[in-house]
Amino acid sequence: MKKGIHPKYHEKAVIRCACGNEMVTGSVVASVEVEVCSKCHPFYTGEIRQIFAERGGRLERFRKKYNWEH
Repeated sequence: MKKGIHPKYHEKAVIRCACGNEMVTGSVVASVEVEVCSKCHPFYTGEIRQIFAERGGRLERFRKKYNWEH
């Protein structure tokens, strides 16, 4: 490797989320701020599954809309 052309590597870079969660990792940037992380994203928290369960499936919505009993 050539000397002087590579960025400085930080062993303990901090990633901060808008929810307040902090993670430590290695990066060429000392600190990073993100909007969502695995602690607050609906996919990882299970809220997305709850939304789909509340809405019901396509078939149930069709039957309800057209009063279809089969």
